[in-house]
Amino acid sequence: MSDSAFSDEDQKNQLGRSAVIRLAGEGFQGVLPEMSPAEVELSSSLRKSVEKLATEIGERNLRRYGSLKGAADWIEGSLKDCGYEIERQSYEVDGQVCDNLIFERVGSTLSKEIVIVTAHYDSVFRCPGANDNGSGTAALVDLAKRFAKCEPKRTLRLLFCVNEEPPMFQTDSMGSVVYARRCKERRENIEAVLSLETIGYYSDEEGSQQYPFPLGAVFPRTGNFIGFVGNIESGPLVHRVLSSFRKHAQFPSEATSLPGDMEGVGWSDQWAFWKFGYPGVMVTDTAPFRYPHYHKATDTPDKLDYDRMARVVTGLEKVITELINPSGG
Repeated sequence: MSDSAFSDEDQKNQLGRSAVIRLAGEGFQGVLPEMSPAEVELSSSLRKSVEKLATEIGERNLRRYGSLKGAADWIEGSLKDCGYEIERQSYEVDGQVCDNLIFERVGSTLSKEIVIVTAHYDSVFRCPGANDNGSGTAALVDLAKRFAKCEPKRTLRLLFCVNEEPPMFQTDSMGSVVYARRCKERRENIEAVLSLETIGYYSDEEGSQQYPFPLGAVFPRTGNFIGFVGNIESGPLVHRVLSSFRKHAQFPSEATSLPGDMEGVGWSDQWAFWKFGYPGVMVTDTAPFRYPHYHKATDTPDKLDYDRMARVVTGLEKVITELINPSGG
């Protein structure tokens, strides 16, 4: 997708009418620092998880129901010995039982305040889903392991969602909609949602990054950054997450708060939480606006950059730590 038919002046005028925001401040630029031994180990772990999901298990959806269930079983098995309270939220779609998986660490002093980190583990039809969303799922598995023994002030929930992809996308059968509705019915206080969506592809080539109109006027055209995207109402959370990431991670980053119905902005599970009034941020490599294999049979593990993924996940660990341990709490 390209906005090359529009001049920069046209785009700037449209920006003014659309209340588009590029958060202020400079992110990391230049040569990435040498990876730490922990990041090297994490890179290997992420690769193995993506290969498990996209190669060994393969396409994961209701047309490949056995693989969808196999992915859920693999996630639970990967974390069964980590000490979490584990729950499967099961519901039926077309007579088939689907599962959201929830792993929780209850907060100590602020247990009623909840931070959710989520990723969907299904893939679109006829696609092995290495990047979309094996990358987000793999990251969440490793993050869950890292937080397994933490004692947070706020409650931390790691949520693996089913049925994010079409034809369930943005319907009542979408896993995150099912879960967010239950949160609302229980009157739970969700302070923040981070949705890990397609985070594994990066390019240093000029022109590798594209955008829906009119964002190309203000954002970089090299797809080497991780993005943080929220709706207008989630603006304060977007700012907090970006600031924390830039404080802890030496990795290019961009962030924006946009109208939730703008193209691409609501294209993941954070949309479901917005629907019920909760703040949420999508963490993404921008998917179809950068990744040439989006929703294709060629979305295979060899296309991903696991070293850069590891740097992003390491930064996200720090972001989550600050979210679940607010100062003064």
